Amino acid sequence: MAGFACAHAEKRHRLDRTLNGRSKKGYVGSCCAKDKPFSFSALLFPQGLSGKMLYVKLVLLILMCGSFMGLLHSPSIHHGGDQRSTQSPEMSTVMRTSDAGEPDSGYTSDLRVDWSSVSMAVQRVAREGDGGLRVGILNFDGDEMDQWRALLPAAAAVHLDRVAGNVTWAHLYPEWIDEEELYHAPACPDLPEPSPAPEGGYDVVAVKLPCSGAAGWSKDVPRLHLQLAAARLAAGRSEEHGRRAAAHVIVVSRCFPAPNLFRCKDEVMRDGDVWLYRPDMGELRQKLALPVGSCRLAMPLRALGEAYVSAAPRREAYATILHSEQLYACGAMVAAQSIRMAGSDRDMVALVDETISERHRSALAAAGWKVRTIRRIRNPRASRDAYNEWNYSKFWLWTLTEYDRVVFLDADLLVQRPMEPLFAMPEVSATGNHGTVFNSGVMVVEPCNCTFRLLMDHIADIQSYNGGDQGYLNEVFSWWHRLPSRANYMKHFWEGDTAERAAAKRRVLAADPPAVLAVHFVGMKPWFCFRDYDCNWNAPELRQFASDEAHARWWTAHDAMPPRLQGFCLLDERQKALLRWDVAEARKANFSDGHWRERITDPRKTICAGAGAGVEGCRRREIKGRRVEGNRVTTSYAKLIDNF
Repeated sequence: MAGFACAHAEKRHRLDRTLNGRSKKGYVGSCCAKDKPFSFSALLFPQGLSGKMLYVKLVLLILMCGSFMGLLHSPSIHHGGDQRSTQSPEMSTVMRTSDAGEPDSGYTSDLRVDWSSVSMAVQRVAREGDGGLRVGILNFDGDEMDQWRALLPAAAAVHLDRVAGNVTWAHLYPEWIDEEELYHAPACPDLPEPSPAPEGGYDVVAVKLPCSGAAGWSKDVPRLHLQLAAARLAAGRSEEHGRRAAAHVIVVSRCFPAPNLFRCKDEVMRDGDVWLYRPDMGELRQKLALPVGSCRLAMPLRALGEAYVSAAPRREAYATILHSEQLYACGAMVAAQSIRMAGSDRDMVALVDETISERHRSALAAAGWKVRTIRRIRNPRASRDAYNEWNYSKFWLWTLTEYDRVVFLDADLLVQRPMEPLFAMPEVSATGNHGTVFNSGVMVVEPCNCTFRLLMDHIADIQSYNGGDQGYLNEVFSWWHRLPSRANYMKHFWEGDTAERAAAKRRVLAADPPAVLAVHFVGMKPWFCFRDYDCNWNAPELRQFASDEAHARWWTAHDAMPPRLQGFCLLDERQKALLRWDVAEARKANFSDGHWRERITDPRKTICAGAGAGVEGCRRREIKGRRVEGNRVTTSYAKLIDNF
């Protein structure tokens, strides 16, 4: 908010300087010379002015007086006694509700209300009620309020101050916050709360949401503000007579409401653009206690190290997904080993598609995974053999309805400390990635079949910023909750990192006992390298992902597996050729880290992984044309190894 203060102050000071200069040498100064007595009439009607000019001046004076009186009686002046107006304009993130003639601030919806659908929802509520309904109406215009009162004479309009236009989604969801509070405690912009409900609260809250339908429609500050305001009104219902449910909520919107605030399992009915919900009071209040966005941690950093006691541990599970045995089966087995080494006894579920062989399924089960078969879900915007071609299969997580909470882990993660505290968090809790988005490599979800249907229903019309599941889920679950970065610590050294910052990251990765819950191995995976060192050092575009400390830790977990499972981590002859090619290129570039000089002692160097394919499977390969085509960061391994 300090940025807003500086911006406003700068404009104000420029305006003051302009007026001061004008007063010194402009019109007023010429009429009030020091050697003449002051006369108000002389100021308005100087000597020598013609009758025509006097008439024009008189008309202008009358118009100015009329404008002044109109301003004096305007709502923004007349309501100046409100205590919220005493804050300085530089710091304000609130503006008063607009009148019809004022420009739209983003809260207005042009959706025509289908009153027959609204009437159907009201009748549904009335059948469950116990008499007269107390109804709060939020963000409907004057004509629509008349319709509401015709339907429900006791309907009352709820006042809500609007968030000022200078508060953007990036203020609610900043890319970085000071999680450890080394410099200052993170803070969020204030979102005004609705006017208080009558005693006992409302039985029904109705809200109309704006939705442009354009890309990014869910990341809209007014839309989120209205949903949170409606939820607060619903959660404010009295709990007398043993009521556990919040007030009914009627949402009128062209686009679906936030699915982790108004959950589909709480949906009573839907007809067109009208949704009716009956939320659980306790769960709704817990979610409203969370920060409004990722501008603050939803889970304190210290909570990662605290003991977590669950009331229903059998209703909690870890899960991963495999849609390529060649790429991620080894990683999933080591991930399972690391979960158990960290001390967890929660269920572990591996969702595997039809391409995973029975041999690999058996190995996954031996590693501790409960193996479930799923049908692959293709990303319609992905290229053939691209890294993100089948990652919409992640949506199957929401069908694990035998669990209340699932902590999803990508197969390229290594768990180093118990991750059970994450089970206390709601959907979707995750770490930040970049910009305003979360990283879907570790996330808390609440399985529900209707959420799965929601995800499937919008595959064709929701645009993903990266063309994959992460971008898609960020559009659907735009109201996400920030976990400390140490819950999903990225093995990534940004180009802009200072030497001090890079050294601090390496200390975190090397800490003993471990300082993070899980390390995320982006770049070339450890099982695609020789165990001697992190092979990301040898490829220019992959050096940002290199860490010998994290690499060594992964191999410690690998070595703790039974020898039979270690056999699934052998190197394909084509991958060995790629590693040799990278070493040769690093030698040509004379990379200063010198990893390319190291002698490889990994026994897998001489073990043939393709022995089952006969002599051809064990034939030494070389890269055609001595070059590797494609972006090594985004091109799938399967596509790269075709170039042999």
